[in-house]
Amino acid sequence: MSATSPPTGAWNPFVPKLVTLLRQGYGPDDLRHDLLAGLTVAIVALPLSMALAIASGASPASGLTTAIVAGLLISALGGSRVQIGGPTAAFIPVIFNIIDQHGYDGLVLATLMAGAILIVAGVMRLGTLVKYMPQPVITGFTAGIAVSIFTSQIKDALGLDIERLPADFFERWQVYFQHLGSINPAAAVLAFGTLVLLVALRRYRPRWPAFLIAVVAASVVVLASGLPVDTIASRFGGIPTELPVPHWPQFDLAMVRALLPSAFTIAFLAGVESLLSAVVADGMTGGRHRSNGELVAQGIANTASALVGGLPATGAIVRTATNVRAGARTPVAGVAHALFILAFVLLAAPLADYVPLPAMAGLLLMVAWNMSETERIRQLMRAPVGDRVVLLTTFALTVMFDLTLAVEVGVVLAAFLFMHRMSDVVALESDVGLIDEDREDAEEPTAESDQRAGLPDGVEVYRVSGPLFFAVANRIDDVLRAIGTPRVFILRLRRVPLIDASAVTALENLIERCRRDGICLVFSGLQPQPRDVLRRMGIVPDGADLHFVDDFPAALALARKVVEAPAAAAR
Repeated sequence: MSATSPPTGAWNPFVPKLVTLLRQGYGPDDLRHDLLAGLTVAIVALPLSMALAIASGASPASGLTTAIVAGLLISALGGSRVQIGGPTAAFIPVIFNIIDQHGYDGLVLATLMAGAILIVAGVMRLGTLVKYMPQPVITGFTAGIAVSIFTSQIKDALGLDIERLPADFFERWQVYFQHLGSINPAAAVLAFGTLVLLVALRRYRPRWPAFLIAVVAASVVVLASGLPVDTIASRFGGIPTELPVPHWPQFDLAMVRALLPSAFTIAFLAGVESLLSAVVADGMTGGRHRSNGELVAQGIANTASALVGGLPATGAIVRTATNVRAGARTPVAGVAHALFILAFVLLAAPLADYVPLPAMAGLLLMVAWNMSETERIRQLMRAPVGDRVVLLTTFALTVMFDLTLAVEVGVVLAAFLFMHRMSDVVALESDVGLIDEDREDAEEPTAESDQRAGLPDGVEVYRVSGPLFFAVANRIDDVLRAIGTPRVFILRLRRVPLIDASAVTALENLIERCRRDGICLVFSGLQPQPRDVLRRMGIVPDGADLHFVDDFPAALALARKVVEAPAAAAR
């Protein structure tokens, strides 16, 4: 095997992407880009890691430890080219509940078990199963987590004098209302000012490190004015200037049984968020991640993070996107980001002691808004009624009870909804009259190769048969990857009797990819249900990049016009 050949064999899915890319060649220019990207991401991750840890009921030092240890291992061992790992907002309600009920040893044990679950899932090659997670379930629990984060930050944002905050959503708001008389005006003004500054930077200077600028500005204001607000030093006693030594938790079999559901929840969140982040990174870079190798790396990273006093970790979508935009080329950027944070802890950790907690609360309020996915929710509320029920049920259960129950119920509801839709499909397909009307498909060869015979140059065609739902929607993008970049891409949909919200999301990604690559996309033979769902969710033909036509002959005629137009213009 040559130095540039990809690894082969049964263990290829578990070879770290870092190893593969280094084998292909790595030069000084690559290192320069990766170091600059790593520094950029570290600047974003520094305040965010501390804020996420504080919101989870842990110390800010544990957030930094997680970013260093887990972030380094996820990049070094993972299956994505540019993935950035560390603590994320999705874990906040889960971690808070575990610490509240079982203490920090309980969190360490749950994270260790979650790490083992992730490693086993990766070795069993279950990484591809993430594509079966319905979009309404993902959006529902993500928006629910955003509400939970918002709720958790009211105490510090208003400076309320509350000794212990309950974990339950309704009890928490009851305690807030009971302590409204203890509002600290200085804390409220500082939190609001931080939020306003973040919004302004996001709008007028989107490329600046808004989180770091806001936290530094708030710290300077507090130091200069002596505002009576809590800081990291006053509540947590400062941040140590060294990493903690490995610690094995004290536990018994009863604790293992009690924490097993939470361990599965942590593993589920780590797996889903990391693979979703890897998919986003693939879309930005044109690469392909190794899902099972990514799961194994997530498992190892979570195990190591737990043993040194860190928190659960996963791939972070925002930090990964920042890494890509900063010019990262390989996982070296993620390793560098972790080492830059380590340098801060070793050399400049005392500076973090002056960070005011109301400013961290303002930062997390912005994080909660970013997670709320209001646009996606509005779009899904125009989806078929079953998808809306799944969305709202998952959201409500996440907010009022816990994430484990919400995901379980959401997935079961989605499965029952699918079975109900499939029963409708059987009824439709048994209608002989409807099938007899589909004459242009019946008269053509059924083999894929025959279907493409005689196509004009620059035209590709693909036919979908059967319902387009969440379990198969993510395969659509692979079709275009396989055939390259044609001038016209015809997607034949006459044999698609129904479509759901996740399929619409996949089609949106396909439309965006075609628009970006200059491909004219044609949907042929849309049936009433898919056409109506697409219309209600905002996908309509624009007469330029996207066309809807009644049948395949009409699609071919349109394709010939598009292909022949440049030649005619040249003459």
